[in-house]
Amino acid sequence: MVTKNKPVSKDKPLGAKAAEPESRAGFAFGKENYRLLLIGLALIVLGFLLMIGGGSKDPNVFSQDIFNFQRLTLAPILILAGYVVEIFAIMKKPKD
Repeated sequence: MVTKNKPVSKDKPLGAKAAEPESRAGFAFGKENYRLLLIGLALIVLGFLLMIGGGSKDPNVFSQDIFNFQRLTLAPILILAGYVVEIFAIMKKPKD
């Protein structure tokens, strides 16, 4: 029975590995990415803090404070802006 052998390359000795691309052993993100992540987190926390309150101490009395600009408009805009900054910080390529 005849078997075919694979041709052996004469360029590399047997058992030699191919050149591997240089891998980064550091962090996944750069310094600027982490800074942007913290800014986005601060915007989200600030938005939730601005949304707090506006209730009434007496449950039988309705308070119109829950419908003010701060809770109804500003806080959600800050939260959405924080999430946009977070996504941008994750997607941005770090500088080498």
